[in-house]
Amino acid sequence: MSSAAAMEAIDELVQLSESMRQAASLLADDDPSDETASRRPSTFLNAVALGNVGAGKSAVLNSLIGHPVLPTGENGATRAPIVVDLARDPGLSSKSIVLQIDSKSQQVSASALRHSLQDRLSKGASGGSGRGRSDEIYLKLRTSTAPPLKLIDLPGIDQRVMDDSTISEYAGHNDAILIVVIPAMQAADVASSRALRLAKDIDPDGTRTIGVLSKVDQASADAKTVSCVQAILSNKGAPRAAADIEWVALIGQSVSIASAQSGSVGSDNSLETAWRAEAETLKSILTGAPQSKLGRIALVDTIAKQIRKRIKIRLPNLLSGLQGKSQIVQDELARLGESMVQSAEGTRAVALELCREFEDKFLAHITSGEGSGWKIVASFEGKFPDRIKQLPLDRHFDLNNVKRIVLEADGYQPYLISPEKGLRSLIKGVLEMAKEPSRLCVEEVHRVLLDIVNAAANATPGLGRYPPFKRAVIAIASNALDAFKSDAKKMVVALVDMERAFVPPQHFIRLVQRRMERQRREDELKNSRSSKKGHDTDQSKMNRASSPQTGSDEAGGSLKSMKDKSNQQDKDTKEGPNLQVAGPGGEITAGYLLKKSAKDNKWSRRWFVLNEKSGKLGYTKKQEERHFRGVIVLEECNLEEIEEEEISKSSKDSKKANGQEKGPSLVFKITNRVAYKTVLKAHSAVILKAESMADKVEWIKKIKGVIQSKGGSVKGPNTPEDGSIRQSRSDGSLDTMARGPADPEEELRWMSQEVRGYVEAVLNSLAANVPKAIVLCQVEKSKEDMLNQLYTSIREPTVSWPIW
Repeated sequence: MSSAAAMEAIDELVQLSESMRQAASLLADDDPSDETASRRPSTFLNAVALGNVGAGKSAVLNSLIGHPVLPTGENGATRAPIVVDLARDPGLSSKSIVLQIDSKSQQVSASALRHSLQDRLSKGASGGSGRGRSDEIYLKLRTSTAPPLKLIDLPGIDQRVMDDSTISEYAGHNDAILIVVIPAMQAADVASSRALRLAKDIDPDGTRTIGVLSKVDQASADAKTVSCVQAILSNKGAPRAAADIEWVALIGQSVSIASAQSGSVGSDNSLETAWRAEAETLKSILTGAPQSKLGRIALVDTIAKQIRKRIKIRLPNLLSGLQGKSQIVQDELARLGESMVQSAEGTRAVALELCREFEDKFLAHITSGEGSGWKIVASFEGKFPDRIKQLPLDRHFDLNNVKRIVLEADGYQPYLISPEKGLRSLIKGVLEMAKEPSRLCVEEVHRVLLDIVNAAANATPGLGRYPPFKRAVIAIASNALDAFKSDAKKMVVALVDMERAFVPPQHFIRLVQRRMERQRREDELKNSRSSKKGHDTDQSKMNRASSPQTGSDEAGGSLKSMKDKSNQQDKDTKEGPNLQVAGPGGEITAGYLLKKSAKDNKWSRRWFVLNEKSGKLGYTKKQEERHFRGVIVLEECNLEEIEEEEISKSSKDSKKANGQEKGPSLVFKITNRVAYKTVLKAHSAVILKAESMADKVEWIKKIKGVIQSKGGSVKGPNTPEDGSIRQSRSDGSLDTMARGPADPEEELRWMSQEVRGYVEAVLNSLAANVPKAIVLCQVEKSKEDMLNQLYTSIREPTVSWPIW
């Protein structure tokens, strides 16, 4: 057979393949005439090259193209799938190549294309995985020399980037022709070829597999190899693995292509001449092989035969499906009745029934998660919360930025007293950023709903019988979804604006109260130190004035009492803490503490365990329990030493405390850095009491180290001696509020931390409420109103619906 005859056979198969594609579309309820619809591609005209690195796959495909387009040789090894979609244009010269990109065409040379592919393969080898369609290189070419096939050049199957999944993606579960390329020098070992084994797994019957023995000219000097090649081609004594498929022999394509491109013949028929010369060369080497299996022309003819064989296998099932579809349509027409389709009212009734069927499928996809329904929840739980968390809060709450906003809003003096206006401006600016993630979430849900509309339309059997009406239903549903999307965007923006417009005044009241509290504690600390110095001076004077010869019982009793008290404290300290230490570095400390109950205001003895490495303090009711009843995360907490009388709520206890000399306090309190956040369960503070001063000192030391390493604060006990501090708290509060802070920047830092805590709480609230608004405005609205939208459009008397 000549090259022209082989090309004509391929052209006929192209027309037959397109007809079968249209028939398959009808069976799938698609509209074959709809150019905008997603086309189900036919794979009858695909040819996938399989083989090891250096087997000559690219050279074989170049021979089919008629131009050295694909890189060959060691430097041109294929590292990613290359797809060459060929279209035959007899009007072009044999040396012309037209590259098509979208709707544009550009004439290029084979060498330019080859070098471009080499560059892309080199870059892809360093950056991409080389696997799958994500790394695919696609070319669409028009020539006068190539058959209208889609050639797929895969990387060598012995490369690391290749796996069975990639081969299956291109060659499995379809009708693509498999071209297994094996060098002639390896003909003796053809039975052990991995490429041939893979082809057998994909195509057990061999109905779409072609074997190519390449580079025969390089093995011409080896008589044993030539004999093996002839045996395989003649199917006489060939290995069992090679006996069930068609084989073709080729020489190195560079010889024929190079001679044609050099213009040695000097006419448009130079390629034809070169291919005939290739066949003559093969005949002289393989004298005992069938001539119909030698050269490029034989390869094109064999491909045409395999395509025709594959179509014959598929045709009976296709015809049977079309007959069944025809019967279904006839039965449906009989069920509807002749009178219904002969009037406008009958047509409208059919349309309304189809709309109900469509709505049933649409609701099933949303409620049961069929198709893309699950993506709505995935958007709420995945991308949207992540976008909220990724908002640049650190940049907005940087101290310099906070100071700038406060100064611009309030001026210099007011911010020293209460920078409320500036902080409100800061909150509004940060919350404004939440609008964009909310809008993006609306868009994502809208895209999912559009996919569900298309999937529901395709799953509605009745709509498949009326493609024009199916397109009309999809258009109406899409327009309705656009309106729902607009409402949803307005709703989520309103949610954010609601939080921006109103910041509770209590938040700023708490800011002022905490500032006054900090200033009060600073004053108390200063007064306490001053009072302690005065007390030590008075005590030293009294000791010098006292004498053992006075004989006064009262003085003696007083001194004895003081001595006993001092001895008791020294004894407690010398005995050391009654705590247990464990861990490689002693990072785990355990012991008993008294925990004050928030319900009945009583002390309960609990076993506490501190892990300094993880920064967590947990407790159990008994030492032998294995699971903690509660855990405090110390990195979020502050530590404060307090007096027992500060937490006493009983008047009897107060009287007892006032009637006795006050001893050292064993009580301390753990609170959250953010006042309105909890420390343990629903409690905003945990009050603990050590069993001895030594235990308290050790617990305070350990917990203090953990908290301070995480940026927390530790406060000492407030021990007012003479009531002066109490007076300042009651009478001097206005002075405290009006007085400027000692360190304005530190004060502003505290305030920005408080405001950030509030903003984070609001953002968490939006992350929970925005999805609810989207579900209400888009999902629920589409479930409730979609059928009404379709009915309203169909009942319009001016609209003519293309049912038939």
